[in-house]
Amino acid sequence: MKRKNKWLNAIIVISALIILNIVGQYAFHRFDFTADKRFTLSDKTKSLLEHNKKPVIITVFLAGELPPAFKRLQAAVSDILADDQAYAKAEVKVVFVDPLAGLSQADQDTVINNLYESGIEATNLSVKTESGLTQKLVFPMAMMESEGKEFPIKLFQNLDTRGNYEDNINRSIENLEYIFTSSLKKVLSGDNPRIGFTESNGELSDLQLADAIHTLSSSYLVGRIDLNSIDKTGLDKLKMLIIAKPKKPFTETEKYKINYFVMNGGRVLWSIDQVSAELDSLRGKSRQMAVNSNLNLDDMLFMYGARINYNIIADPANSAEIPVSTGVVGGQNQMQLVPWIYYPILLPDTVESVVKKLDGVKSEFPSTVDTIGVKDVKKSYILATSRYNKVYNVPKLFSLQMVSEQLDPRSFQSKPQHVGLMLEGNFPSVFAGRPLPATVTQPYTLESISKPAKMIVIGDGDIFKNQVSEQNGTPFPLGFDRYSQRTFGNKALLLNIVDYFTDNDNLIALRNKEVKIRLLDKAKIKLEKTKWQFINVVAPLLLLIFFAIFQHYHRKYKYAK
Repeated sequence: MKRKNKWLNAIIVISALIILNIVGQYAFHRFDFTADKRFTLSDKTKSLLEHNKKPVIITVFLAGELPPAFKRLQAAVSDILADDQAYAKAEVKVVFVDPLAGLSQADQDTVINNLYESGIEATNLSVKTESGLTQKLVFPMAMMESEGKEFPIKLFQNLDTRGNYEDNINRSIENLEYIFTSSLKKVLSGDNPRIGFTESNGELSDLQLADAIHTLSSSYLVGRIDLNSIDKTGLDKLKMLIIAKPKKPFTETEKYKINYFVMNGGRVLWSIDQVSAELDSLRGKSRQMAVNSNLNLDDMLFMYGARINYNIIADPANSAEIPVSTGVVGGQNQMQLVPWIYYPILLPDTVESVVKKLDGVKSEFPSTVDTIGVKDVKKSYILATSRYNKVYNVPKLFSLQMVSEQLDPRSFQSKPQHVGLMLEGNFPSVFAGRPLPATVTQPYTLESISKPAKMIVIGDGDIFKNQVSEQNGTPFPLGFDRYSQRTFGNKALLLNIVDYFTDNDNLIALRNKEVKIRLLDKAKIKLEKTKWQFINVVAPLLLLIFFAIFQHYHRKYKYAK
């Protein structure tokens, strides 16, 4: 009877396994038992993968000998791509390579240059070890390819040369799904939205926008736009307009064209200096008077629901540093970095996905931004100073001698001042009920309310300006400060805004995903290294020996009877 039951149980188990395998061929499901659901893809990602019919090849260059933090990033990339492969209907081939493995120094230089030309950039890390700092060249990048179209993907986000690699790696892991999903959509669609930087009103030059334009050019069609010469057809081709630090007043014709672009559902990024103040103008001069700028945009922004005030914010608690001469020693001009309170580091509002998880954003002489009540327009602040600040109305006199002033912290206690504002909705036309500008012969549109449109208004024109090397005139990366050797979140801010403005599926919402990394206590590891090595290496061997001896004497005792 016992033997019969034994065979029956075996048949039931085998039958259950066969049925489970047959069902598994037709019904697919992945189980994620992690508390933060790190292995669960969003519905948007699943839908994109399930509807795609084109084969995709993803080459990940994060391989070889890597620092521990980057091994975690490598493992997270492998996990997310395994999930993508599981849900994809078409083939998704993933290859991990070390592009410099086994190459001579000369060949390595050639490979590095070739990869750079295709958008794959190396990162030189200063890695802390027990013996000190060592330099390591890694490629935290991937290349996605489908039907001949390639798209480079940056895996390591928010690099801060003075920051904590663990924090940067964690933020990078949290953004992986968004990065791969948005890149996949761009590769598959073949659509490159057009982005125009205006240039007819003394805006930032090509050199000052070099890194912004270069970075965006890998995913978008980017160029300069002259509002005087562009016509209705040219505006219709644009997806986004960026107005970065204009210095000359806008004519009614130029404003009419911007207004038409908004009425047609366009996206506009305003980066405006409402006050004329430049640090470079202070060098070699004793003083400079900061005065109002006349850009003729106040009425337009007011109608859309925003106002940039004529003031300057000082923030002694959270500001960038500038070099100041401390005298001449041995024929050399000695420089020292000191905080410049009129360069506040702006803090992103963590509630808004467009700026969520960004590093601080460096600003230069920013002004406050207020909202104006406009029907059917949603308003949300995205950038602000710390709560230790003071707002100065202009005109105001500035000099570099102000860096040595003794500040009273009590006089700077305030609420955070808003510098960035996002507006979304149906905007009223600035020219509704008004005659056409003299140079416009036929109306571009008769609509008084816009199609759903978006805009961001920032009270600083230098947010998207890259610094330029004084030695050779080459541009530095956007957000990198050549004096403090620190990278701020300016480039990430620009990329987030552009992605949000040009993506109708709102994939940027995937950035809300949070992955909790349970890191080991490095100090405790160093203090208790020997103990844990013993527990993990020697203790298992001792237990194995103990059980072998126990088993030997137990069998001897059992069968000796």
